[in-house]
Amino acid sequence: MSQFHLVAPSGYCINQEAAQRGVQRLLADGHQVQNQTIIPRRQQRFAGSEAQRLMDINALTQLAGANQIVMAVRGGYGASRLLEQIDWQGLARRQREQPLLICGHSDFTVIQLGLLALHNVITFSGPMLAGNFGAPEMNAFTVDQFWRALNNSTYYVEWQGDGPDTECTGQLWGGNLAMLVSLVGTRWLPAIENGILVLEDINEHPFRVERMLLQLHHAGILDRQKAIVLGSFSGSAANDYDAGYDLATMIDYLRARVSVPIISGLDFGHEQQTVTLPLGAQATLKHNANGSHLTLSGHPVINR
Repeated sequence: MSQFHLVAPSGYCINQEAAQRGVQRLLADGHQVQNQTIIPRRQQRFAGSEAQRLMDINALTQLAGANQIVMAVRGGYGASRLLEQIDWQGLARRQREQPLLICGHSDFTVIQLGLLALHNVITFSGPMLAGNFGAPEMNAFTVDQFWRALNNSTYYVEWQGDGPDTECTGQLWGGNLAMLVSLVGTRWLPAIENGILVLEDINEHPFRVERMLLQLHHAGILDRQKAIVLGSFSGSAANDYDAGYDLATMIDYLRARVSVPIISGLDFGHEQQTVTLPLGAQATLKHNANGSHLTLSGHPVINR
């Protein structure tokens, strides 16, 4: 069984019951769960003071033991406040010695991208404690994909996507769209060329998603990739004013503007059903009429 170490660098966990349910699920499966005292921590909308949340991340440099799964309690907002004070070099050193299996998404994306940009550290964009492991019913697909990613040095993700026929290889990167866009122009955004960029978001209207994607396009980031893979965009329903302009229409518009293939439909993001993707790993993407297929390798895994 594995050892989970919790971190809470972002928002206060409003659903305490879900977080505790997540802990109990992990314990019932025979895992250890460290650092549970951070779950009820609160200062304003944040999961504790700046110093407390920063310590969650910087203390990882001294976290002893192999096969440590570091998991964010939840997202929200707050990690961006910590970026200047994170011990990036210390974390990179810890990863070289004995890789932590760091997993989260949403607001946690900025820390994941910072590690990738500064030291090419691979982390996992995947489930979190409260929202996923603490869901009223744990999604079997999500659990299977999580352990598949952490246990296999090469693994596969398959789905029925939409987009032009594509076959390419590159470094996988990305995560939450809003958080990635917030890092444009900073040293914490990876300068990856010829990569495969995966993106997802929640509660963003299609025009806001378009605006963020166009910012990446105008900055030259999209055209420098081999392909773009779009995950779930929950809560992006169009309204009467849109008069037919919805997420699918927006993606078609973007395909007409961007030179690289855009493949959509991956179960990845804030939905209960999500794959786990190693940000920074090597990836081969194949998409045709038969479906979409990602082969992922080069990421840290649990050593048996």
